[in-house]
Amino acid sequence: MPWMVETYDKPDHGALRLRLRAEHLDYLEANSKTLLACGAKIGDDGEGASGGLYLLDLESRAEAQAFIEADPFFKGELFERVFITRWRKAYLDGRNTLNED
Repeated sequence: MPWMVETYDKPDHGALRLRLRAEHLDYLEANSKTLLACGAKIGDDGEGASGGLYLLDLESRAEAQAFIEADPFFKGELFERVFITRWRKAYLDGRNTLNED
């Protein structure tokens, strides 16, 4: 069952995000088979990330929690808040996936 993790950066922590970014990207690459999708939430002008969205292919909330807690952004205390919930995959890449499971 897929899980959605939404993160919210602490205000005015852009420098910390940049400092941890390379390690964060290495972590994502090492765990790419777990990721259905992942990316930063950015401003309307295309600048200034304020958090992220992860869609994870994991079996439990505990696994989703462990995944985000192992992320260098989490370990580096970038996040003000983290929201985790189950996610129903209905459409992915423009394709209806409801009858695939």
